[in-house]
Amino acid sequence: MSQESLFEQLKHPNPHLREQAIWELVETRDETTIDRLMAILDEEDTTYRRAAVKALGAIGVDTVPPLLVGLLNSDNVTVRGSCAKALAQVAVNYPDVPFPEAGIAGLKTALADANPVVHIAAAMALGVVGIPALDSLLEVLQNTENLGLAVSIINAVSSIPDNLSKEVLTAIANDDKADIYLRETATSALSRLELVQNQLTRG
Repeated sequence: MSQESLFEQLKHPNPHLREQAIWELVETRDETTIDRLMAILDEEDTTYRRAAVKALGAIGVDTVPPLLVGLLNSDNVTVRGSCAKALAQVAVNYPDVPFPEAGIAGLKTALADANPVVHIAAAMALGVVGIPALDSLLEVLQNTENLGLAVSIINAVSSIPDNLSKEVLTAIANDDKADIYLRETATSALSRLELVQNQLTRG
């Protein structure tokens, strides 16, 4: 199938056909594929845009540099949020490939984005990256006064099975001076972290 046909298939209402097109694009990509996918990230068609996000994530670490440009420099909040989500997809699809340090640094910067769509997606992406991103998440958590961002980071930390995650979440949950909602979020996050750690132990 030609690249043109595959890009058209990314709009298809059938998710299986979209998925097929994504992986065929990965296998047949040329020097224009990444740029064309990046150009879809401001599309109003949600299905098409989400398929482009998944395709960029499926291509892997080669997409990290252009995704960081979009994440940090675009005036369009939809593009910035989509770039953060695509970076998360890179980490999901290639867990055994070291996530670029520049990617972690860019996502950390995006945690300061004023728009919650972006900073929530950036926190989620860093949570998917996992242990290499933990210090960045905790540093921002320690210094932020944005309650919404703090909640997003706590939720991200709950997916990272590390003793430091447990220590930090326990400290917040037990901190009498902390915001009550933050403490409740940390308590819930500890339960999720325990589930993640138990699954790893069983695995």
